Amino acid sequence: MIEDPNNKEPASTRDESISILIVNQSFWPDVVATAQQAHDLAIALVARGDRVTCLASRSLYGRAGSTLPRHEFKDGVEIHRVSSNLFSKRGLLTRTFDYLRFNVSCTIKAALLPRHDVVICLTTPPFVALVGVILRALKGSKFVLWSMDLYPDLPVAAGILKRNGPLHRILAQLDRLALHSADCVVVLGRCMRARVLEKGVDPKALRMIHPWSDPNEILNIPARVPGQVIDETPVTTTGVSSQAIQCRPNRYREAWGIGDRYVIQYSGNFGLGHDAQTVFDCMRALKDVDDIRWVMVGDGVMKPMLVDFVHRNSITNVIIKPYQPRKDLSALMLLGDMHLVLMAPGFDGVILPSKLYGILAAARPAVFVGPHESEIARVIEEESCGIVVKNGDTLHLQAVIKMLREDPGLGLKFGQQGRHALETKYSMQHACESWYRLLHDLTGDTTLRPHRNEAS
Repeated sequence: MIEDPNNKEPASTRDESISILIVNQSFWPDVVATAQQAHDLAIALVARGDRVTCLASRSLYGRAGSTLPRHEFKDGVEIHRVSSNLFSKRGLLTRTFDYLRFNVSCTIKAALLPRHDVVICLTTPPFVALVGVILRALKGSKFVLWSMDLYPDLPVAAGILKRNGPLHRILAQLDRLALHSADCVVVLGRCMRARVLEKGVDPKALRMIHPWSDPNEILNIPARVPGQVIDETPVTTTGVSSQAIQCRPNRYREAWGIGDRYVIQYSGNFGLGHDAQTVFDCMRALKDVDDIRWVMVGDGVMKPMLVDFVHRNSITNVIIKPYQPRKDLSALMLLGDMHLVLMAPGFDGVILPSKLYGILAAARPAVFVGPHESEIARVIEEESCGIVVKNGDTLHLQAVIKMLREDPGLGLKFGQQGRHALETKYSMQHACESWYRLLHDLTGDTTLRPHRNEAS
């Protein structure tokens, strides 16, 4: 039997390394955004000589049952898994029960693990950051709260929790405890930073590190364009004219029977904070247009609503698929001719869809349906990499689709400008370097070590 070297414990570590514990419900091999971001960061820190442990769930995102091992090594990262979902992610009460069960199991396991120099807690499930509060008090670990979503702001914005009601007041107190106990709070964008500051967090304790994508994982290859030559050479420069478009076959087009149709793609979580209705109305208006395909890939609490809407309205140009393996991420992101990013009104600063950065890496135009004040809208406008559509403006969304379908050169221009922004500002390499410096500043280790691949 051939052993996988990635699953072995690292043979040695450097004296100046620090030990880091990452706490999140989802981690490798899960493919949800928080799992991918946490895994990317863990690998980058290990590559610089740090010792990284992850504490996660034995269940895959949204699924019931224990399918993952309790303990293993992957890419030099030690993974401990606790608890499992007894229910799927459909009902609010059952989700809450699974969340509480994980948080309790996670707290017990974390207390039994050796002390770590830094504990990074994400926000899935809500208030798992309390594990960091406890470890900071018990073991003196530095505590970093990586704010992927804001709670209890999210359920309030979704209308499932009454602001200033008894439960909201309790959750708000827990939120303040976590935020004010953290040695550092990492936020994803400017709108989220503003909301956290409103909660009374010291600005000196805040850091803004955007989500990311790896330009080496998602290739820069323009979408297929009818009548153009198929070539497997990626485009690597910005400002390419429509006459110079080169493309390559995409296996998803054949596997899903798409052919040469124009693909409007959404990939990721179908969550409460995403504007589904504007897209639904547009789907219904374009249901008879056979030369487009809506490709919706992912899962979440809103997915049953999508499936039901498509069925009730007899819409045949929509393809609905589950999450795809990460090894196929590049092919999946390259499938779309344009990509949707969705946010419901009132969710700016509460969530920040990281899918935008994969879209930038794939050099595709991003069409954001959501609040103009959000970080997503600001990045798209600053980088001229797509178009922002107001919530509920179905006619504008239809016009944008028509414009991008009829002018492939415009889509290419948006895509290449987005790719340039990704490479210069929003790459995994840039973000993980910021994380590395932050963690070592917190622990007092200011010795900056090169990535192992960069060392002479």
